[in-house]
Amino acid sequence: MKKLIVIGGATATGKTALAIRLAKHLDTAILSADSRQFYREMSIGTAKASASELAEAPHHFIDVLSVADDYSVGDFERDALARLAKIYEKKEVAILVGGSGLYIRAVCEGLDKFPDISTETKKTVEAGENSGGITWLQHELAERDPLHFSKIDSQNPARLRRALEVCVETRQPYSSFLKQGEKTPRPFQPIYILLDMPRPELYTRIDARVDAMIAAGLEAEAQGLLPFCHRAPLRTVGYEEFFDFFDGNISRKAAIDKIKQHSRNYAKRQVTWFAKHGDWTVFRPDDEAGIFAFVQSALPFHESIVALH
Repeated sequence: MKKLIVIGGATATGKTALAIRLAKHLDTAILSADSRQFYREMSIGTAKASASELAEAPHHFIDVLSVADDYSVGDFERDALARLAKIYEKKEVAILVGGSGLYIRAVCEGLDKFPDISTETKKTVEAGENSGGITWLQHELAERDPLHFSKIDSQNPARLRRALEVCVETRQPYSSFLKQGEKTPRPFQPIYILLDMPRPELYTRIDARVDAMIAAGLEAEAQGLLPFCHRAPLRTVGYEEFFDFFDGNISRKAAIDKIKQHSRNYAKRQVTWFAKHGDWTVFRPDDEAGIFAFVQSALPFHESIVALH
């Protein structure tokens, strides 16, 4: 059976660098499962790999959309599986990398099937969120589906928004559509690698990454995207805080401090998600010898990987 090396982990754990190194040694392609790196206009704030890094190995699902486009996790599941089928025509292994756990799960296990959401419903939920923020999303979902609200990450607006849209569209609880852990068969075997490090070290790396983003021009990038601030892709860390600054709600220093704080909060949620989902083998990012040995044991048809390392 074909293999899919899945590299997950919180932001700033070195997932991209490891994916590129493995892809070069295995002579294969990388699929990005970072839902914000799909968008051409969002580069600095999503910590995309540089042009020279992207040139080191074939990459898919980076810079394929505009922030004006609608694109769901279901669309990604369909497109990623189609792209993998093409890769597997010539390769025995491919690589999936990213910190968006739901997108990884969609490819490896399949999604629960939900009805299409109408434009009217999306606008209704968007209007409520614009006026009441995350508190409105939390209250509405708790009223319509208390079971799911008790289990969901209540600080994740994207998850709240998606669940609420289903409730509004169908007038049924979101939880009634869940498959209760049933997986969809795939024509490949995932090999799960999780990068992790002690929390203080991770937070130091995150703060340094934010400083580098600011130096690289994140503020100007966010300024250019202000006309699209209502779009779902831009309701994300690094952009929302600058939008608040542009609106005069907070100072520039406060915006930067909040980006660091919210990035650390997001990383904590990522760590929690990965701990609950997937059969991960955990490595420190700097344990390349251990990672390569693990990959070698899972890919008997690639006898040379350890030697190449």
